[in-house]
Amino acid sequence: MIHFLILLQQVIASSTHIVAKGLTFGVTPAVVLFYRAAISCLVYIVWMSFKRKEIRKIDRKDIKYIIMLGVLNIPLNQFLFLNAISMTTAPNVSLAYALTPAFVFVIAVIFLGERMNMLKTAGIVLAIAGAVILLSEKGFNFTSDGFKGDLLALAASFAWALYTILGKKITRKYGAIYATTLSMVTGFIFYIPIFFLLPGNNDLTAELTEMNLLGFVYLGAITSGIGYAIWYYALTKIDASKLAVFNNLQPVLTAALAFFIFDTPITLYFIGGAVTVITGVVLTQKG
Repeated sequence: MIHFLILLQQVIASSTHIVAKGLTFGVTPAVVLFYRAAISCLVYIVWMSFKRKEIRKIDRKDIKYIIMLGVLNIPLNQFLFLNAISMTTAPNVSLAYALTPAFVFVIAVIFLGERMNMLKTAGIVLAIAGAVILLSEKGFNFTSDGFKGDLLALAASFAWALYTILGKKITRKYGAIYATTLSMVTGFIFYIPIFFLLPGNNDLTAELTEMNLLGFVYLGAITSGIGYAIWYYALTKIDASKLAVFNNLQPVLTAALAFFIFDTPITLYFIGGAVTVITGVVLTQKG
């Protein structure tokens, strides 16, 4: 059952890249995130109203971790993700998220004292090489939107890795739904003042077409609602490093969806980068 739920989460995550890309053609990433965060908070608050028995007082020592999770969740991970996907292709962003297990391991080595070995080291090197292959597709033009978008996607993936590691303890202590509610609401509270300070034309009333509204609901209710809840629930059942390896499915699923919906070509650079990244991630997991 748990593996079916994880597979469902990956399908949701892959389709998220497509929906988000479609939205950012006409709406700024900042506005997309505002609606996504607001809807997801509403979903979780309603959800928790039916699960009041699971609501418990937050230990003072855990407040800092919940704040960190909130900041990592919306102002960092989701903000970086939406800006990245507005600048580069959906498959490239999904491939960056496939690097999450490698980032999880690197963080564990640096902060948790996990030991390196030859196999894991080789895996990290391969994963980095795959990312370089992807970045080199259009040349290392540091001023191009595509290159900057790929870098933002890698930063978003790193933020997701931190979120995954830090969230494990809080999830096991407070439960998947309650922990996700706390991180969503906290993250949105931090994002609201940031949104109104952001430069550009971030008009919340612009481009409110039926299709865009459906997209906001999908990102807020399905992706951030159901998708995040499944991810956090899975964290209570299996290790974070083992769960993160399922992200390898995203580049394949997203590339297929982008090809059929946006006619996004599946290039040799993407294939080479994807094979190299996924091979590196698998080696890291087996090490």
